[in-house]
Amino acid sequence: MSGRWTEADVPDQTGRIAVITGANTGLGFENARALAQHGAKVVLAVRDVAKGEAAARRIKELAPEAEVVVQPLDLSSLASVREAADELSSSLPKIDLLINNAGVMMPPKRKTTVDGFELQFGTNHLGHFALTGLLLDKIAAATGSRVVSVSSIAHANNPPKTGIKLDDPQWERSYSPQAAYGQSKLANLLFARALDRRLKAAGSPVLSTAAHPGVAGTELGRQFGGLGKKLYERGSALLLNTAQVGALSQLRAAVDPSAKGGEYYGPPGPAGLSWRGHPVLARSTKLSRDTALQDELWTLSEQLTEVAYSL
Repeated sequence: MSGRWTEADVPDQTGRIAVITGANTGLGFENARALAQHGAKVVLAVRDVAKGEAAARRIKELAPEAEVVVQPLDLSSLASVREAADELSSSLPKIDLLINNAGVMMPPKRKTTVDGFELQFGTNHLGHFALTGLLLDKIAAATGSRVVSVSSIAHANNPPKTGIKLDDPQWERSYSPQAAYGQSKLANLLFARALDRRLKAAGSPVLSTAAHPGVAGTELGRQFGGLGKKLYERGSALLLNTAQVGALSQLRAAVDPSAKGGEYYGPPGPAGLSWRGHPVLARSTKLSRDTALQDELWTLSEQLTEVAYSL
């Protein structure tokens, strides 16, 4: 392996199947492209099918032999999550990689999913919690399979002091765009580690890992609108990781043969909070390692999604 981890370190993925949420753009697209170019069949699980099909064509131009499939999936709707899981379970013999990448970031005003959840918590965490649970049998059917949860340095920035507002997870009493986003990204890490603990306890060989891209130049800032969106995009382009480099963290979490369950990858820096660079093992906050909080969030997530894991 070279001094820093790059796409050249991705092992051959021939015969493997990867399902990637939000794969029509940004980090998810770069993951799908890289895996396809290394031989994997990739499933672009996306809300906008037309954009997904355009992304699939771009990947096919770069990897003409690749098999690329578009799967409709709206993570802000549990009905859509269940429908997508049913279709994937019926059409795929196994799932080697599930990369829970899609997300929304900091809408200025509180929005809700069709199920009444705060948009960021509902999409970034609950939708992925439900999808993973519904697909777990297919993931377990593959040798060397992994679930990758994409978190953020924001998991440390603005969430409540308790980590998760267990008494008001939907931010109905008050709403902070930054804190609600931070809560959803902390939830991604708590989930990844709680899943890892449960998989190990069950004797499952499936790995649950996590990653963060630093801060990357993607379309994630589209919720900002107006000047905020322009500043985010221009700042990202000038100062931060490109989408291709930012995506390396979750790619490494997905395919590095030396990765272990519960590990967290991101750019180098103190306390795992670096904005840019190639992926290394990253640190995270004390709250993200709190097993009691992991279990409380797990119980809440099962109640809200009505998805119970078969572990």
